[in-house]
Amino acid sequence: MKNILIVDDEPHIVELIKFNLQKEGYNTFEAENGNTALDIIKNNKIDLVILDIMMSDKDGYEVLKEIRFNKGTRNLPVILLSAKSEEIDRILGLELGADDYITKPFSVKELVARVKALFRRIENLKPEVEEKIRFGDIEVDFTKRSVKKRNQEISLSFKEFELLKLLIENRGRVLDRDFILQRVWGYEFDGDSRTVDVHIRFLRRKLEDDEKNPKYIETVRGVGYRFREGSD
Repeated sequence: MKNILIVDDEPHIVELIKFNLQKEGYNTFEAENGNTALDIIKNNKIDLVILDIMMSDKDGYEVLKEIRFNKGTRNLPVILLSAKSEEIDRILGLELGADDYITKPFSVKELVARVKALFRRIENLKPEVEEKIRFGDIEVDFTKRSVKKRNQEISLSFKEFELLKLLIENRGRVLDRDFILQRVWGYEFDGDSRTVDVHIRFLRRKLEDDEKNPKYIETVRGVGYRFREGSD
């Protein structure tokens, strides 16, 4: 049974999400603030966090930063909930390592669908023929889901790693944005292809020496992206 932590300071929202998740067979933990959420994560096996941004003590962004900073939780899937619907807020959440971003008011059915889709992506991960691959000064370990640059570990969110993995598996091939959305997000994403562009920018920032002149992840104008063949 999967353990899902719901973090929100609005009790009626917590109860609504809790009821619908438990109806689908998930076990839930609840927290009304960021500090309590971090304590629960520290002391329990949590498989996914649904995290509100606007809270009184620690906001969702701060909690997400701590989750991603901690080596033991850096790969923990996080779905952000927010009343902020501006693109800059969505980008900030994704940039900090959120795996998904849903604006309030939201459909509970859609939230549950996204939870299921995220778990499917995790559970359907298959062992790679190549356990490790090197390209330049980058090393990717598919088994450990880790990435190192010049022997220093780089923290990637679940979606960032899946995107990098997809690009490497299809190196030399141009992947359009819709294909990437379908393969990495696994459902009809509530957004547009700019979501892919944002995550590509995050990857370049972490992997490339010069993100404006990328060596590995190439933009094919008007189409999508390609991991340069022979770069490994």
